Amino acid sequence: MQLFYAPEITTPLYTLPEEESGHCVRVLRLKEGDSLHITDGKGTLYRAVVEDPHPKRCTIRIVEEHHEWEKRPYRLTIAVAPTKNIDRIEWFVEKATECGIDRIVPVLCDHSERKVVKGERLEKIAISAMKQSLKAYLPTIEPLTPLCEVLAEPFEGTKLIAHCEEDMERIFMGEKIQGGENVMVLIGPEGDFSREEIEAARKAGFTEISLGNSRLRTETAALAATMFTAFVNSR
Repeated sequence: MQLFYAPEITTPLYTLPEEESGHCVRVLRLKEGDSLHITDGKGTLYRAVVEDPHPKRCTIRIVEEHHEWEKRPYRLTIAVAPTKNIDRIEWFVEKATECGIDRIVPVLCDHSERKVVKGERLEKIAISAMKQSLKAYLPTIEPLTPLCEVLAEPFEGTKLIAHCEEDMERIFMGEKIQGGENVMVLIGPEGDFSREEIEAARKAGFTEISLGNSRLRTETAALAATMFTAFVNSR
């Protein structure tokens, strides 16, 4: 199945954006009458046929719709401090989108080494990963946000903060989360959260967790949290 992305799709006739038209006609060489699938990134999967295979404005006709395609029974937010090497956080965005995630919040912390993030670049990576993995949901990628604002925002579900302070009591994440519930996980920068940030998170209702015995890189920890949540909800 070839999956295309069209966030503002209309039915029954729709003209693909120029980039998607080029991929459809020039790269995949789809012709009139050929089938393809499209998602709006909001949970709807469309099956369509090519009406006019123009390489810059390919027109398609929607013939079938599937709403809430493979919808997960939970919503996951990962608030993660961007790494100094931006390639690592881009890797996380790609892999988390493939596994299934709803919201990614780049968060600014006391020990953050990176204080600039290009949201458009991260969104393009997420779109590509969504199409590659045949997902119908595109995660929301927020602007870089100070940790204090993330702690203050309302959230209905389980709130967790992963850190490496061994002298502070932590619960293994796999023992804390349950299937079918919304989860938010905070992942700190390379230098970890400061003790003041951990205390502020605790006061805001976040439970301190570990992700196992190994000390993980920031992007690995964020993906591990994503996978723990997916595993619990697949049982």
